[in-house]
Amino acid sequence: MSLGRRINELRLKAGESLQDVATAVGVSKAHIWELEKGRTDNPSMALVTRLADHFQVSLGYLVSEDLDAPDADDDLVRMFRQAQELPVEDRETLDALLQSFRQRRSRKD
Repeated sequence: MSLGRRINELRLKAGESLQDVATAVGVSKAHIWELEKGRTDNPSMALVTRLADHFQVSLGYLVSEDLDAPDADDDLVRMFRQAQELPVEDRETLDALLQSFRQRRSRKD
């Protein structure tokens, strides 16, 4: 499934408008529409990451990435597989910790 189709499905499932998503990720409504329609060839990784965070899905899910692909980062694949075995409460804690690291890093940049 294409990135645009996935964004459209997630947006509709969340009951959000194009403007809701655009505001949440810091781009124009037209840009989200172009993404959904497949008219934007190469969105920035930063935007794709913000979209994944907004919809609370993994980047891999959003871009239909295969964790078993030959170029997958072995450490991240291992951590992801280990995280899948954790109870929901521990996953939520792990997610909060990751978000804290990301916020701290963005303040430094």
